[in-house]
Amino acid sequence: MPTTTQSWDPDGYARNARFVSDLGAPVVELLAPQAGERILDLGCGDGALTVKLAAMGCDVVGVDASAPQVEAARRLDLDVRVADGARLAFDAEFDAVFSNAAIHWMKPPDDVIAGVWRALRPGGRFVAEFGGYGCVETIKRALIDALRRRGIDGDALNPWYFPTVEDYSARLARRGFTVRYIALIPRPTPLPTEINGWLETFAQSFMAPLAKHDRAGFLDEVREALRPKLCDAHGGKWLADYVRLRFAADKPRA
Repeated sequence: MPTTTQSWDPDGYARNARFVSDLGAPVVELLAPQAGERILDLGCGDGALTVKLAAMGCDVVGVDASAPQVEAARRLDLDVRVADGARLAFDAEFDAVFSNAAIHWMKPPDDVIAGVWRALRPGGRFVAEFGGYGCVETIKRALIDALRRRGIDGDALNPWYFPTVEDYSARLARRGFTVRYIALIPRPTPLPTEINGWLETFAQSFMAPLAKHDRAGFLDEVREALRPKLCDAHGGKWLADYVRLRFAADKPRA
């Protein structure tokens, strides 16, 4: 597995990707948090949803692999810690584990699921949404094609895990979870900036082999390849071709 050369700048994320947490309401609704519950927010980022769970009266702990994002979340007076989602160290502490738009960055997926299982109390629930099969396929293909034209294997640089319903359901069941709900949800998503802002925020791994002075030209080439597919020719508004995998799974009480 290639090393993911992805970093997170809280200011850039807020500018180019605030829609990620803004669109998290359905998965929070699926979680149905209750006041007094202890909840782990897995991949909490800058805490935009973590703080909402805390405001509902939950006892929330957030974890994220990005120290700058954790620092931003701590400014919201949250209990947030730097941690690798594939190496969670909690033991039967939580009534629920919640995650929005983060698990597709965490590999290997079975290690993530195992850590969530350990973190949950008997009867606890795992509720999450992340990139599913087909997510940003158009964008990914343009990135890989542009790298191939430079003699670089872009597939080897892909940092994302976008599973099918069948794949992820099977992984959850193997660990012992009962899957209560799972679905792939196509969600073409308007972007707040041009596609370059999205690429600079989320596609850093694909640019890792490129010299810094070559990256702007690479991004422009990818943008022009995507323009006929993802940009409104009249208004100039860009979309990202998101597909989300949303699920709720329960750890048995005994």
